[in-house]
Amino acid sequence: MSRSLRRGSIAAIAAIAIASLSSCAAGNTPDTLQVKPDNAAATLGTNLRLNNIVVVTGDESSGEHTGPANVTVNISNTGSTPAELQSITVGNGATAAFTDAAGAPLSTIVVPAGGAVAIGGAGNPSAKVASVGVQVGGFVPASFTFKDGQKVDAQAGVSPNKGLYQGFGPTATPAAVPTKGATPAATAPVTGSTTPAAPATTGAATPSGAATTPAGATASAGAH
Repeated sequence: MSRSLRRGSIAAIAAIAIASLSSCAAGNTPDTLQVKPDNAAATLGTNLRLNNIVVVTGDESSGEHTGPANVTVNISNTGSTPAELQSITVGNGATAAFTDAAGAPLSTIVVPAGGAVAIGGAGNPSAKVASVGVQVGGFVPASFTFKDGQKVDAQAGVSPNKGLYQGFGPTATPAAVPTKGATPAATAPVTGSTTPAAPATTGAATPSGAATTPAGATASAGAH
């Protein structure tokens, strides 16, 4: 191989190596690769981290969902003071209502200092959205605002109430159950109806005021 050809080959190899190093320097993050992370997460400041941000719908496996949904997320706080989550909005501004594990309304959800809180699932506080339009299996914008004014935006995954998220989705409001021992309401009589007469006594009725002949009177008359 001539010296000029060797120089050309070396230059080509060097160019490929430089291009590869430049690609690695850009990183393999979801932003540079233009892909969405499987488990959405976000960081707020140096102390708060939101992991596994998911909007859970009903039992649909795919397609559009318009209706109630629950937000599930795990928030950790490495700071020395508690953090209070004040609101969660999903999609085009649908706001979640907070309740505690027993279903009582909450104005905020407290993330303890040096601890974490899971939102969603049995035994945990809940964030319930009355109605939102999402694509099951896709992603939807979600915003988390804290009482101190901090706010973080994330792309939440959308999952049906199945598999790992079975039991995390919205539940239908149960129908009202009658109180035990309640007396059924009386049925009002139909207007104009008459009360049936008491049954007649067997045997001929004695006319009112008529005298009753003593048993021995007939026998005495025959004797005369």
